[in-house]
Amino acid sequence: MAEKKMLTLRTSDCEEFEVEEAVLMKSEIIRFMIEDDCADNVIPLANVNSKTLALVIEYCNKHVHAEVAETTSASSAGGGGEVDLKKWDAEFVKVAPATLFDLIMAANYLDIKGLQGLTCRAVVDMIQGKSPEEIRKTFNIKNDLTKEEEEAIRSENSWAFDPLPVRSSGPRWLLLALISIASLLVCSYLLI
Repeated sequence: MAEKKMLTLRTSDCEEFEVEEAVLMKSEIIRFMIEDDCADNVIPLANVNSKTLALVIEYCNKHVHAEVAETTSASSAGGGGEVDLKKWDAEFVKVAPATLFDLIMAANYLDIKGLQGLTCRAVVDMIQGKSPEEIRKTFNIKNDLTKEEEEAIRSENSWAFDPLPVRSSGPRWLLLALISIASLLVCSYLLI
């Protein structure tokens, strides 16, 4: 049995994590570093703290091992692995909004497409069907507008203050629009 190659990641708070190279290949950035032979003994991740990196590694680990298990059992007729992984993903994103935003930022920084989609979808699910006031309460966003400023904005952009539609099996463009809105919310949250 071949020995697993390990790489070390150093977080912004100077903690080090030793991780299987195969697991790190989920990150496009790290994959390019490995392929271009630029991955030194320790890869610094200036924009990711240890708490968030532990979650990112957990996600990547789960997905890599699920892919391996699915590949090895492809000839058998079981097929329940994908359902189990979807359940696991749904539970994985049941975290505090601040942790979810940290995961979004880390997934973006490390370019982990699956995690980006999963976390943005979680934010969309959190805001669907809610009014702006409910969204502010959910994400603890302070409304710093005066009553007059808010009324002027509401009258100019009344469409933007309607609750988002409840998720359906609608067109893909709707999902992309909702993900864009979630990304904007994340950005405004981080600027506050």
